[in-house]
Amino acid sequence: MTNAIKHAGHARAEVTVRYLGDRLELEVVDDGNGAGAGMELNGGHGLVGMRERVGILGGSLQAKRRENGGFVVIASLPLESGTT
Repeated sequence: MTNAIKHAGHARAEVTVRYLGDRLELEVVDDGNGAGAGMELNGGHGLVGMRERVGILGGSLQAKRRENGGFVVIASLPLESGTT
């Protein structure tokens, strides 16, 4: 949400949390300006930091501009089975 506030401008954002059995998926979608024209998708510290934190948990992160404007970030985090 911090990246959406910083980079989306005047926009709406939607957060979706999905429980998919073996993993948790978090999706943040906004309809704003998205990344600036000169900004690389992996060039900001925000996305680098998110990738690092998600990676430490064994998950994956996708971040991209949306075709109709805005930006989407999806983090997929594995869940422990709860058995030992």
